[in-house]
Amino acid sequence: MSDSKPFRMAVKAVVFDAEHRCLVLRRSAANHSFVGCWEWPGGKPDPGEDLDTALRRELREECGLEVDFLGLAGASEFQMPVGRIILLCLLARPTGGELRLSHEHDAFAWLPLAELAQRPILEAMKPILKTLLERTDLP
Repeated sequence: MSDSKPFRMAVKAVVFDAEHRCLVLRRSAANHSFVGCWEWPGGKPDPGEDLDTALRRELREECGLEVDFLGLAGASEFQMPVGRIILLCLLARPTGGELRLSHEHDAFAWLPLAELAQRPILEAMKPILKTLLERTDLP
């Protein structure tokens, strides 16, 4: 029997700094789910918005950064009450802006991927993080 929930898209950026650390944000109590979990910045595209535009907008809104996208970090799928979510993550590097947090997050950190693996992260990020830890071509 097929799942009747619709598929929806979410996009996140794995932003690496010059020291090969990635930016993660901690979800604040302003969120309805996953409070206290660490995540890469991103969100959901607005209707009719392409993924590149959506992710750039989400980065500006959530952390104030401008980035260049470098390629695919990975993808995963998870269930939410509203639907089956496809999570697409892109590799990125900051090119401008000033790091600041929106109300959706209460902390940020620049962490090596191995250290991120020791923190509470979104379940949907785990398979992508596992793949990233095995890669040798990261920025």
